[in-house]
Amino acid sequence: MSATTQSPIKFTDLARDAVLRFADMGGDSSPAVRIQVSSPSPLDPRYEITLIDDQEKCEEDLVFGQQGFEVVMDPESAKLLDGASVDWVESLQQSGFKVENSNLAPIGSKPLEGPLADRVQQVIEQYVNPGVAQHGGHVTLVEVRDKIVYLQMGGGCQGCGMASVTLSQGIERILKEQVPEIVGIEDVTNHSAGDSPYFTSEK
Repeated sequence: MSATTQSPIKFTDLARDAVLRFADMGGDSSPAVRIQVSSPSPLDPRYEITLIDDQEKCEEDLVFGQQGFEVVMDPESAKLLDGASVDWVESLQQSGFKVENSNLAPIGSKPLEGPLADRVQQVIEQYVNPGVAQHGGHVTLVEVRDKIVYLQMGGGCQGCGMASVTLSQGIERILKEQVPEIVGIEDVTNHSAGDSPYFTSEK
């Protein structure tokens, strides 16, 4: 276990007060908080923030000092959380910690820019959409990140039972032929919300 004073993550005053309040409720005079990236996927990044005791610290953990408590992270989470901030948010619906982390910004939150995104957009407009339009559908480029293309299907493609086939055998093949730098295609469509959804929401 390695201890250091410079934390890669910042706690707002509200978040710091919440940690100390929870620690006081548990009778912990020397609180430690573990922050872990439980899902690093940009499609749905997730974090776990929990109070821990000394027995729950691991040999490979990194420990950072905050005002009034310690922050404990595994090395991989520390890398992914470098420059992130933790806030405490309260609303009528729920209250809890909120992590702002530009390293794992949700897909679609960054502007479409750069030569690779421009080329992918051109291929979609020239080759992909004219084909899917014959079936009443259209495809929108959401983002290109780390050479992975994130697409959203609409119209007749949204909720279609053949959407995965269209993606893998049609759209993906065309995009990789025209833009060979691409390493993957991801469909971020909510198919349960289409006009004739083949994928239905769980109730």
